[in-house]
Order: sequence, then structure tokens, then C-alpha cells
Amino acid sequence: MSNTRRTRFSRRVPDHVTDELVNVLANQETFGFNDLFEVVYENLKARNAVSGGEEMLRLRAYEKLQNLVTRGLVEKNGKEYRGLENIQDASSAQAATGS
Repeated sequence: MSNTRRTRFSRRVPDHVTDELVNVLANQETFGFNDLFEVVYENLKARNAVSGGEEMLRLRAYEKLQNLVTRGLVEKNGKEYRGLENIQDASSAQAATGS
């Protein structure tokens, strides 16, 4: 048996949904999820970054929003969400710089 070594190559593509959530929540406004999703969805459509249909995108956006809440970057008060000062830490551009 030969001992083959497999090299894994992982390409990190920008996460457009998280980036758009960060862009919308960075202005410190408070949004309900439906209002937040509508703004994010319209922005993604304008950038031609929508794939998988609206309902699938809604589920992905909700999951990513909950991850931001868990990471302490978004404050959840009842059904309202507000970005905190360090919300920009979640953007793909910030991740690419390695900070």
C-alpha cells in the first residue's frame, strides 16, 4: 500500500448574505427580521447575488443573523435586531485582512 498524501484546497468565497447583513446593521438602526430581510434581499438583487430562491435566502439570512447574535455582534431585543459597534468584524473584507 502506498501512502498517498491528499492536499486539500479550500477557497473561501465572500459570504454575500453576511456582508449585506453587516452593511445594513452597521448604521445602528433597529430592525424586525422581516424588515431587515427585505432590505438585504433588495440589496442582494441589485448586486445580482441572489441564488436559490427567496425562501431559501430567508432561511440562510436568519441562520447567519442568529450566528451574529451568538458571536455578540448583534443585539437581539425581543424580535428586534441592532448591530453593535464591532459588527464590521463579521464582514468578508475584514476576514480577508486576517484581523
